[in-house]
Amino acid sequence: MLDFEKPIIELEEEIKRLKSISASAEPSLRDIEPEIDKLERKLKQTTKKIFANLTPWQRAQVARHPQRPHTSDYINLLFTDFIELHGDRKFGDDAAIITGLAKLKEKRLVLIGHQKGKDTKENLRYNFGCANPEGYRKALRIMKLAERFELPIVVFIDTPGAFPGIEAEERGQAEAIANNLREMFNIAVPILIFIIGEGGSGGALGIGIGDKIAILENAYYSVISPEGCAAILWRDRAKADQAADALKFTAKDLLDLGVVDEIIPEPIGGAHRNSEEISVRIGKKINRYLNELSPLPKDELLQKRYNKFRKMGEWEQ
Repeated sequence: MLDFEKPIIELEEEIKRLKSISASAEPSLRDIEPEIDKLERKLKQTTKKIFANLTPWQRAQVARHPQRPHTSDYINLLFTDFIELHGDRKFGDDAAIITGLAKLKEKRLVLIGHQKGKDTKENLRYNFGCANPEGYRKALRIMKLAERFELPIVVFIDTPGAFPGIEAEERGQAEAIANNLREMFNIAVPILIFIIGEGGSGGALGIGIGDKIAILENAYYSVISPEGCAAILWRDRAKADQAADALKFTAKDLLDLGVVDEIIPEPIGGAHRNSEEISVRIGKKINRYLNELSPLPKDELLQKRYNKFRKMGEWEQ
């Protein structure tokens, strides 16, 4: 439970308690439905009000919520016939990035995404979503496979950043990410990017070059985490909330700056409260984007992708 969610949780617990009383009490005591209805209306209003006025730091906390849907959840909820593909053919397989073949209804496509866990054991397995060089090399290998078979690519971004350990640097972390940045501009099939949680630094950008970039309402996309920024600017990670305000990394900020193309609204209370609904919304965007991009000639597709990123960062004095 996040601090600002306490009023929501309290109302949910009270509704649960009253429903339990209603189900087990004597008939004369069961007529509490009006009170339950009143509390449910209040719950909806409270949740909507709280989540409509979140600070950037609070949105970062929602993006990191342990129950927030991850790539594997969207694979299970949205796609069929998923076949996971492993390994970079150079060093090994990185569990922090999932890749594979799948279908969205009748559309065949390739899936790539960061993977986090929902508990400590899973997070250790997935390295908290922080990929090593072999993860980025695996992703690029699968992208080129997609190009060979003319399959569109769907990418889910959810990482605090690439793994910063010395062993990752020894195996070429920076080179792997830089190589992906270059090569993704030349992959001649549609690439759809969905920022579903955290979008941290080069760890996110290493699989983040695409024709369409959409972000969930409570996700963020930034050159550095709020804690990292606070540690550099103020030498105090506790000032992460101030850093979050300065970074301009919320979905609205990114849309205003032209970094993303579209914001996908989340269910009331965040994606972690209704993973089925947010999956449906993402599925509709995938279909729409593919219908827009698939008819384009390859040269035009690549030129539009290049122009899209060249325009980022333009400003007027």
